[in-house]
Amino acid sequence: MPRASLDKDPDAVASMFDSIAGRYDLTNDVLSVGQDRRWRKATVRAVDAQPGERVLDLAAGTGTSSEPYANQGIQVVPCDFSVGMLQVGKKRSPDLSFVAGDATALPFADASFDAVTISFGLRNVTDTEGALREMLRVVRPGGRVVVCEFSTPTWPPFRKAYSEYLVKALPKVAGAITREGGSYDYLAESIEAWPDQVGLAKLMLRAGWEKVAYLNLTGGVVALHRGTRPA
Repeated sequence: MPRASLDKDPDAVASMFDSIAGRYDLTNDVLSVGQDRRWRKATVRAVDAQPGERVLDLAAGTGTSSEPYANQGIQVVPCDFSVGMLQVGKKRSPDLSFVAGDATALPFADASFDAVTISFGLRNVTDTEGALREMLRVVRPGGRVVVCEFSTPTWPPFRKAYSEYLVKALPKVAGAITREGGSYDYLAESIEAWPDQVGLAKLMLRAGWEKVAYLNLTGGVVALHRGTRPA
């Protein structure tokens, strides 16, 4: 059974996502009780892409997060390092221009996008700050980044209940759907080990982004972090 660990070896993480690609979107919908749809819509609003702009969607997986931009006539490039995810996405959305790529070494020219976004993927890269610097590199001066990622619930009683759900319930439910329970043990562990809202904001500032701010969704279960490349 594929199982990545918190050292986030790229090959191990990619293999893990390859193994769950076929049921990835269904599993997310079930585990979040449909909240993932709300989070995706909030991310699209935060990116605020305009006609004629070019958007890089990192950790795009099967392209679910990219489709809203394409539907609005925005030029979107879905990018992911899991070939299995890209193959599932290409079958479902053949019109999207899927690209295989690592967030820490993006296969794109400097300043080639107006905006870059990554949803539930920054947590899985080996070098968070390095990935944030790469995003900065490929965005034009004055361009923007939106990071949608699991975070830390703000209300202590809910935070405790959520932590127990991650450790005890989530891997079992996900395992029943995907038949790859070990993958979701990693998911729970990686969320628990991830920086809180302020911690991620500091990493973004250190990587060179400015005007960094965040918005809590679902009580802080997820947070949207935004930043601008200095002009």
